[in-house]
Amino acid sequence: MTPPTPAQDREYRLPVDGAELCVQGFGAPADPTLLLVAGAAGSMDGWEDEFCLGIARGGRRVVRYDHRDTGASSWDPPGAPTYDGEQLTRDCLALVGHLVAEGGPVHLVGLSMGGGIVQSVALQHPELVASLTLIATSAIGGLSEELPGPMPVVASFFAQPPVAPDPGDHRSLLTHLVEAERPFAGGLGFDEERATRVARRVLARSASPASADNHWLVITGDEDPAVGLPPDVHHLRVPTLVLHGSDDPLFPLPHGRALAAAVPGARLVVLQGMGHEYPPPALHGVVVQELLTHTGPSVGDRG
Repeated sequence: MTPPTPAQDREYRLPVDGAELCVQGFGAPADPTLLLVAGAAGSMDGWEDEFCLGIARGGRRVVRYDHRDTGASSWDPPGAPTYDGEQLTRDCLALVGHLVAEGGPVHLVGLSMGGGIVQSVALQHPELVASLTLIATSAIGGLSEELPGPMPVVASFFAQPPVAPDPGDHRSLLTHLVEAERPFAGGLGFDEERATRVARRVLARSASPASADNHWLVITGDEDPAVGLPPDVHHLRVPTLVLHGSDDPLFPLPHGRALAAAVPGARLVVLQGMGHEYPPPALHGVVVQELLTHTGPSVGDRG
């Protein structure tokens, strides 16, 4: 008999520091909670439904949300954010506190900037965090070794980013969002159909799509607000899994290796052919199984 499809919640709004975050869950509320944290300028839409449902089928409560200035969350005018980069961490921490109140410590899964956010949350409040999974990201501090910079295709993209089209030109906006993903693909290739599907959803849900670029104006390597010192990942004390693409062009693989080596007890899994991107469908099975294993009942024994 085919098991039932896990429930997919209606989106709801969580008030945070004068804004509202759009949040959605999958699966049974009584199951251990995984919070998925997107990268810079990313809404919850990058964590596609089928990926979330795959984790939920394994007996996990999966929660995703829109950062402020993305998706259906509150937004500021493009080019005029009223917050700093640390606010994105405070937003996540507020959501974590909300989820902890409902069911205990949360398993945090962060991609790229989201990986930096969850590192910061775990350093500030390890008691709220059951585990970390860090995808396509780098250490937020504490490493002395020199790591490679972005590959030329990505470096040139940031040096001369494409000009954003008129917000009223839906077709051009769609193309803009799709093409912005192309330089970050790995050896598995650029999945234009998937990128278009996600971009359509982003545009359908976003009140101000151009506001997402405000993230690039505010993200910095700030000091740890809890202690007033630069953060150091050697001080992380929660079970940690590092998932890193073999072909990541923004944070080449040495970033993932160095991160896993620095975090006590961390485990590294190299995802062959993945670039700097949400895990592509070809790797969903591997990633879902790694997440289920890492967040299983014995995770506390590995910390």
